[in-house]
Amino acid sequence: MKFGFSGEQEEFRTVLRRFLTDRSPTTEVRKLMESPDGWDRAGWRALNTELGLTAVHVPEAHGGQGFGYSELGIVLEEAGRALLCAPLLATALAASAIMNAGTEDEQAALLPGIAAGDTVATLAVAEDGGGWDAADVSLTATRSGDGWRLDGGKSYVLDGATADLIVVLARGPQGLSFFTVAGNAPGLARRALKTIDTTRRLARLTFAGVAATPLGTPGSAAEPFARTMLQAAAMLANEMVGGAERLREDSLAYAKMRYQFGRPIASFQSLKHKAADMLVGVELAKAAAYYAAAALDEGDDDLAMVCHLAKASASEAYLQTAIHAVQIHGGIGFTWDNDTQLWFKRAKGSEVLFGDAHAHRDAMMRNWAA
Repeated sequence: MKFGFSGEQEEFRTVLRRFLTDRSPTTEVRKLMESPDGWDRAGWRALNTELGLTAVHVPEAHGGQGFGYSELGIVLEEAGRALLCAPLLATALAASAIMNAGTEDEQAALLPGIAAGDTVATLAVAEDGGGWDAADVSLTATRSGDGWRLDGGKSYVLDGATADLIVVLARGPQGLSFFTVAGNAPGLARRALKTIDTTRRLARLTFAGVAATPLGTPGSAAEPFARTMLQAAAMLANEMVGGAERLREDSLAYAKMRYQFGRPIASFQSLKHKAADMLVGVELAKAAAYYAAAALDEGDDDLAMVCHLAKASASEAYLQTAIHAVQIHGGIGFTWDNDTQLWFKRAKGSEVLFGDAHAHRDAMMRNWAA
């Protein structure tokens, strides 16, 4: 595959970066991360009204813009660069799950609200053990009259405490199944988790006989789930390289400005080594993330391998860049008043979300061996 961004895609990136620079400065990030929900619903509506970000990869037939994961990758990369405090990744992931598993009628019912920005959605997969594989799912779905009931718990759910719609992976009589649940459904308890990264909220959900609606045919979720998790890996990889690039640029700018012994610290050999390491790491991770997004659009034969590789590369590059950034900033780099720590915490949280680098490299090698 040969890949490069088109002129239209680059123009889209430019517009989006300018918009997010104005809408998501670090002052706004700090304000939202201290708020109860971690994001502002009015700001979220404005974001979607003006740019339609949640509609990017939703089909036009269901109110979306009909673009692919390459364009969604641009959106997520710029959001990661700006450290946007909004349920963008959660909603994009839930929309992908609905497109993968839902019938045409179900997609027609659920996707327009998501595309318009009216419905904040999320995907609930992991449980208390923290695993993201189908084998780790123990939440049960049982028949109750003409409907279904869910019992069990889900953890590490993106924006799970505030989402309007939750796509839940459960184990029913027929096997692995997707269900949709309203965020205010009776019997559903939602608790925000304390995490290192307060710019991204995670929640634990407890289901006690919660009424649920099947998404697709019960028992047929294995393949849609596997595809959704590959998409999740590619989405998060693109978001992570945006944050890593922002850290690299900011650190280099600081090193050029900061003087020691009468010259900028950027001229010191040790700092040059760090700058070179950051550049190589970030550029390689960006290449992997871009390739994974393009592979999703083109249905590449090596799709699983490249998505796992993208997440593994981005996890390592983002965290290592964050470590270098703190060191380059010296004594102020790890203080609360310095913004570097905000991206460092996002890097650390994203490193393990949907599985860490070791898990994805193991999965990549299993796919290669198969």
